Amino acid sequence: KATATISGVNVEGELRDAQRAVLWSRLASRVLWPLTEFDCPDEDALYAGVAELPWDAHLSVGHTLSVDAHVSGTAITHARYAAQRIKDAVVDTMRRQGLERPSVDVESPDLRLNLSLRKGRATISVDLGGGPLHRRGWRMAQNEAPLKENLAAAVLMRGGWPRAYADGGALLDPMCGSGTLLIEGALMAADVAPGLQRYGSDVPSRWR
Repeated sequence: KATATISGVNVEGELRDAQRAVLWSRLASRVLWPLTEFDCPDEDALYAGVAELPWDAHLSVGHTLSVDAHVSGTAITHARYAAQRIKDAVVDTMRRQGLERPSVDVESPDLRLNLSLRKGRATISVDLGGGPLHRRGWRMAQNEAPLKENLAAAVLMRGGWPRAYADGGALLDPMCGSGTLLIEGALMAADVAPGLQRYGSDVPSRWR
């Protein structure tokens, strides 16, 4: 069951469905698992709402943490400050329980949290993909203003590339730049999961 929301889609399912989405979705930018939603008029309410969660169920000894925040129409106007308050709440909660303080790793954390704070309502989620899903793992370096891979996939689907390939058609990109459209088109034609190379040989601890 799926319902459209602001800049996203809400989907009901099991953890295995989320795993499939992370591995196979060519269009999604993130796959988020909401943990809690609460009224958040100010930073104290944000801290309190986060502190109520059982963080020992999500973070083990030696695990690292990172927080992405998106705020709009609220008393908290700085996303980075909101992310810091969430980190403080998680760390303080675990310390009060006598547990080890998690370290911060912004590049490849074991647990990446996502805050969506709109008009005084906060949603705290686990980013199951560990970051933006347009990072497929095949791009070794960024060119200037590259086309994001999930946007390229959307353009190809909108243009009917899957059907064209099935009918024996070819894909031509006369202004290929970094080749994103062509590479995404080839991955579609070969039926390669877009998330297959994202993590290399490391199984994300968030799935263990």
